Amino acid sequence: MAAKVNTKMADVERKQENVEVIDVRTDEEVEEGIIPSAIHIPLDQVEDQMNQLDKEKEYITVCGSGKRADKAADMLNDHGIKAKTMEGGMKEWDGEVR
Repeated sequence: MAAKVNTKMADVERKQENVEVIDVRTDEEVEEGIIPSAIHIPLDQVEDQMNQLDKEKEYITVCGSGKRADKAADMLNDHGIKAKTMEGGMKEWDGEVR
């Protein structure tokens, strides 16, 4: 199981040069707001698009509450891409959105 990070640490870590956030929610959910600078890759497309990710970076996966983000982080980690999950997902996020 992937490591977890709380929303406050995710907000700090996402601003580091070697860290990116991947939002795995649906298009409709993302229309309600997404973390600035996050990459949107719906969960059902993560496996197909993971070859486009930089293995030198670390990723924080995000969804609505954390379950889909867990699946995405596990997939990425299984393929040698460092990923962890933001606990509580966007339901717990109180930072800025775009």
